[in-house]
Amino acid sequence: MIATINVSQLSIFVGLFVVVIGIGLYSGHWRAGDMHSVDEWGLGGRNFGGFVTWFLQGGSIYTTYSFVAIPALIFGTGALGFYAMPYLVIAYIFGYIILPPLWDHAKARGHVTVADIVKDNMGSKVPAILVAITGILATMPYVALQVYGIQVCISELGIPLDVSLWTAFIVLAVVTYVSGLRAAALIAVAKDILIWTTVIVALIYIPMRLGGYTHIFAHLPAKTTVLPHNLWLGYSTLALGSGLALFVYPHSTTGTLSASSRRAVEHNSVLLPIYTLMLGMLALLGYMALIGGVHSSTKFGANIAVPGLFEKIFPAPFAGFALAAIAIGALVPASVMAIAAANLFTRNVYKEIVKDKVNASRETHVSKIASLFVKFGGVAFIVFASSKYVVNFQLAGGVWIVQILPLVVLPIFFTWVDTKSAVVGWGAGMAWGTYILISDHFNSSLHSLDLFGHHLVMYTAIPALAINLVITLGGSLIKVVVAGRHQPALAE
Repeated sequence: MIATINVSQLSIFVGLFVVVIGIGLYSGHWRAGDMHSVDEWGLGGRNFGGFVTWFLQGGSIYTTYSFVAIPALIFGTGALGFYAMPYLVIAYIFGYIILPPLWDHAKARGHVTVADIVKDNMGSKVPAILVAITGILATMPYVALQVYGIQVCISELGIPLDVSLWTAFIVLAVVTYVSGLRAAALIAVAKDILIWTTVIVALIYIPMRLGGYTHIFAHLPAKTTVLPHNLWLGYSTLALGSGLALFVYPHSTTGTLSASSRRAVEHNSVLLPIYTLMLGMLALLGYMALIGGVHSSTKFGANIAVPGLFEKIFPAPFAGFALAAIAIGALVPASVMAIAAANLFTRNVYKEIVKDKVNASRETHVSKIASLFVKFGGVAFIVFASSKYVVNFQLAGGVWIVQILPLVVLPIFFTWVDTKSAVVGWGAGMAWGTYILISDHFNSSLHSLDLFGHHLVMYTAIPALAINLVITLGGSLIKVVVAGRHQPALAE
């Protein structure tokens, strides 16, 4: 294996990683605060302004999903992968509606997690615990996606597969444990410089090597550029379900709650779509990999598309730079995800079980330990639930996380939502969605249904959420009607 390693490529990769790890470890001293406080370790002291929040949110949203998974889906299946573009349009509209009031509530009451907000709004710890458990469960496959991205880049350098996997885990664990959310915020700035440099060079240099954009699109197989009729519903439900899920993920709400003001949250919601331009550019790399003669890997399948393209087309030193950019791009979201899930466990599961008052130092220590277990969960997901297309890791998480939507969002706007109905709705949606994922062996997030004489292929999250909403809203409305009938008549 050593003979296959390109020394200049590996040197650039390792050098950039060392610099970024150094930034991550230093960040614990940036904007000094008590790192034994979960408010400081897990939310950066709630002091991030619009500029830092933009980088942090962008860094945690545009992940290995953007750099590896979506181009791989386009490389393997064609036009279906472009569902990611309308998905983000839906997500940003939805986020602009729900994130500012969530920030207001958290700031006023000192809440650290979205489950804290749910407990306050619904007056019960049960839905808060369910939101926390769901958030942790849904985050693990999303962390797996990030670890996978780091792994595939390290492996592409010629490092053995097992070594690359555990190297990815160790780097992520150390940086997150020491510096918390501050590390993710500072590394996000470095990550953006590396990623934007890579994307701009790739979109100029690679087409030049492949004969230009006209040549690339002229030689694409027709089946890769046209969405088949039987996938129209699958495409649209992937976009809708993913759009509704994005801003209820723990890492998305953590990035929001770390902002210093409501204004920063609103500005961030308006400016984040700039990153969508980058996603569209990255998606095109899937087509370039097809024309560039990249072949699926026995170890990583179609997921090798972008790393393989960079390895094949770029000179060795810049290939090392580009692979490092992808790996570092995975480090930021993985850190935020692990921190967010750990905060959920500590505040909304551990503290409820222990009952005794947990001081700030103990709370932070438990969160740090829990963050390690979340990363182990991500690695386990890679080992035991491998998928032909790694995008299914994120989409599986979406099936679960979207089930907390009624618990998180509805009570913000409607006081009549019934807690018991919402809990039963959550249980039904989770049970059906999990059953379908397991029956499909996590190999696909699209499921075939026969409804009213029609054969429908759609994202599993949507029918699961529909079951959830019918029970939640139906039960709540019945309770409102029954309560109205039992009110004493007004004296005339």
